[in-house]
Amino acid sequence: MIFKFTQRLLLAGVALTAFSCTQNKAVDERDGLSAFNKDSLASHIITLSSDEYKGRRPFTEGETKTIAYLQNTYKRFGLEPGNGNSYLQDVPMVEITPKTVSPLKVTSPKGSFELKNIQDFVMWTERTDTVQNFNNDDVVFAGFGVVAPEYKWDDYAGLDVKGKIVMVLVNDPGFETSDTTMFKGKTMTYYGRWTYKYEEAARQGAKGCIIVHSTAAASYPFQVVQTSNGGVKLHLDKRASHQYQLALQGWVTHDNAVKILQAGGKDTSVLHTANNRGFKGFNTGVKLSETLTTKVVFNKSHNVVAKITGTKRPDEYIIYTAHWDHLGVGKPDAKGDSIYNGALDNASGTAAVLEIARAFKALKTPPERTIVFLSVTAEEQGLLGSEYYAENPIYPADKTVANINVDGINNIGKTKDVSIAGSGQSELEDYLKAELAKSGRYLAPETHPEAGHYFRSDHFSFAKIGVPSITIGGGVDVVGKGKDYGKKMDDQYTAIRYHQPADQYDSTWNLDGGLEDTELFFQIGKRLAFETTFPQWKEGSEFKKLRK
Repeated sequence: MIFKFTQRLLLAGVALTAFSCTQNKAVDERDGLSAFNKDSLASHIITLSSDEYKGRRPFTEGETKTIAYLQNTYKRFGLEPGNGNSYLQDVPMVEITPKTVSPLKVTSPKGSFELKNIQDFVMWTERTDTVQNFNNDDVVFAGFGVVAPEYKWDDYAGLDVKGKIVMVLVNDPGFETSDTTMFKGKTMTYYGRWTYKYEEAARQGAKGCIIVHSTAAASYPFQVVQTSNGGVKLHLDKRASHQYQLALQGWVTHDNAVKILQAGGKDTSVLHTANNRGFKGFNTGVKLSETLTTKVVFNKSHNVVAKITGTKRPDEYIIYTAHWDHLGVGKPDAKGDSIYNGALDNASGTAAVLEIARAFKALKTPPERTIVFLSVTAEEQGLLGSEYYAENPIYPADKTVANINVDGINNIGKTKDVSIAGSGQSELEDYLKAELAKSGRYLAPETHPEAGHYFRSDHFSFAKIGVPSITIGGGVDVVGKGKDYGKKMDDQYTAIRYHQPADQYDSTWNLDGGLEDTELFFQIGKRLAFETTFPQWKEGSEFKKLRK
């Protein structure tokens, strides 16, 4: 997965009917639950995360084995192909490998200096030409790089950035002050997410966009930027769309952003005062030069799609997703292991969706709406498989009732709580609370709302096309062991297993909690499958305007 929220991260993007809607009383609450089996869940995880699958990286033997396993399992369960007569959706992608990255030359009336690649900045391109460059191009500081009419905020007002480089801050204007009247205060909106910054810069016609890194505002150190973006990257192949793309995009450390502003003779306090209403961007008086050469390879990966057709409203869809991919074979660890197996991330989520599919197929009363099971590719590369599906949906977005996404399950035993990201986004919070109350569990508050976890997994691709969504994380209040134990295990996973070869299935796993949470996802989806109204975003959600 693209980020780590809790050890047992469960990410669910679910579009909900109004909570006041009553459940169909003819539906048996226990129907389908007997199909869940912890041994079956474990078996899927063990197979998908075995060395034989080589870390499940797209374009490799690991992909071939994985999509074959998923197709065969869906067929064995008796599910129909989800894309016409096929269980596959082709996802055209491009692999871009940096060959040479020059130093970033900074030129101003005061002279010039160079910044070092990876150490001082990180730069890449999504364009498929093999050479991209800045050539003594102007740098414009555009605050947070946000255009948000609903918040009466426009950092690009009065600025001409066409053909220029914009330098912007990460997060959004509410972060530093925690003022809830400014955007959502400490809680990050999508306007604060780095992906939005590049998208808006492209809409403004900029040549490139550089984000000023801050560990607090980004929620991760610069090391994460270096390791995530300094090498080979996969992107969607968008040649046919003719969509404008930035020539170069990247990050610069905070200290070097200060140096750039100082070189232009500018007041560096703007790195803090840009969150004041009425702030105006400006030309820094600095020019940048940079050359990046790349190796480009075009290929296709695959989403795997299966379905159960609804009995009464077959043209209304609930879509379960989990990303099947991980990091493949990479740098060996201290033990010499170079296979990044991705057992928790995300063989476990993929296995959970398979078990949910089996449970839906076992219902005595079949679902009235169509249930779709979508195993997506290249989440680790930037939510690419789900993004491609959202841009090329097999089932219309305005007929999609829900997306329930699973990105890792609890493997340390049952917990009393679950947590939530994206509080206030959709009515799933109310559905979730109701389901938890049935088993005496509770919803814990989000621990780091400023980190923008809501925007970091495949459910978000559905949110961007108007399908309401919410993120649920596994809890830390472990039954019989308490919160301290849960937090300890959470920290341990982050420190030694997350995105490491050590993320492997072993005998210490306790899937009782993972199975219980998987059943929770099933129950929410089952409720939606027998309701008749369509979901709503809550007031204040930046995605409400997208829902037809």
